[in-house]
Amino acid sequence: MILETRAVAPFFKNGFVVGCDQTREAVIIDPGDEAGELVALVAQHRLTVMQILLTHAHFDHVSGVSQVRRAFPVPVHLHRDDLPLYQFAVQQGLMFGVDIEQPPEVDLFYGAEPVTFGQETVHVHHTPGHCPGGVCLQLDNHLFVGDTLFAGGIGRTDLPGGNYDVLMHSITKVLFALGDDSIVHPGHGADTTIGRERCTNPFVLEYLART
Repeated sequence: MILETRAVAPFFKNGFVVGCDQTREAVIIDPGDEAGELVALVAQHRLTVMQILLTHAHFDHVSGVSQVRRAFPVPVHLHRDDLPLYQFAVQQGLMFGVDIEQPPEVDLFYGAEPVTFGQETVHVHHTPGHCPGGVCLQLDNHLFVGDTLFAGGIGRTDLPGGNYDVLMHSITKVLFALGDDSIVHPGHGADTTIGRERCTNPFVLEYLART
């Protein structure tokens, strides 16, 4: 599997290019302000983009969808519960003093069936809490978790649609069930593993001690 990550100021939000090294088919995950670099990576690796996959619809994770969609006219996937956030992405940005381009319409909502490209299979796990339609995208032992879980941290729940108890259930019951060896690629910051966060994440340890 080909895996590239880029993040740029001001939010340093991780965007991903994931490709099948056998077929050169690829997906782009959460294109934000780093969209131009993701497009360049596709050309560098001589990939064919098949889908744009979103972990959730906060503005920093979708601000580059229009740019990527112009470069690659492929379907945009999102969880249905985050559609209201997606439709108001521009307004979200203005709340943080950022002007972004309105993303294009969603083409497909995640369902029970996995998403496939090349010889790769993406299993979609609903992980609400940071927002209603947050998902984890699982490719083998790689987990693209959006802003649900970070190295030493958890997603904020003070934004519209956030819920702390729901978030912690998503982390401890959904993500942790995917195995300690799973590699976590968060929406911000460095990679980690499920095992490391289970044993050392202070927010997780505090929650588990109370439940």
